[in-house]
Amino acid sequence: MYSMISNPEEKPEELALDALFKEFYDRLVYFSLQLVRDQAQAQDIAQDAFIKYWQERDFVLANKVAVKNYLYSTVRHASLNVIRHSKVVDDYLLQQGTNEPEEHSIMDAIISSEVIAELHAAIDALPENYRVVSVMSYLEGKKNQEIADELGISINTIKKQKYRALELLKVSLSPELFGVVLLLDTVSF
Repeated sequence: MYSMISNPEEKPEELALDALFKEFYDRLVYFSLQLVRDQAQAQDIAQDAFIKYWQERDFVLANKVAVKNYLYSTVRHASLNVIRHSKVVDDYLLQQGTNEPEEHSIMDAIISSEVIAELHAAIDALPENYRVVSVMSYLEGKKNQEIADELGISINTIKKQKYRALELLKVSLSPELFGVVLLLDTVSF
């Protein structure tokens, strides 16, 4: 876990920006991406949220939860502004059927980005060969044969590595999150 205070002599409210960025950037990009549906814009919005936080950090409570809430709120507002003012508003309105996403869908997006971040962390903790196969299978959606061809190993090796990775993930993930991994696995062993 990252240290939240970069220097003990710093004011306690000044949380280390680099540690916050490492912990929350991917989650915020994913959250924004679900709203704006454009990777580059989502990345810009997430980066801008950190800049805004750093400029206004004196007005944000100096604890991780408050900073996290501030960042999510900033990304939410910026994403909604992009939706309202972008050239694709008409396409978005036709696709979504409303002026802006409902609060329920925004909460779903936050929860989804947190789940994805936790899943990524668990997969990143796997031994390298299991991690590579898991990323290709569960996160990239590749079939066992595609993975075997790409890595130059047998399909049986892929199946065994996926099975062992699932055993390790079952220990490290909550039952609910492990269920998500099982849903991602469309090929039976």
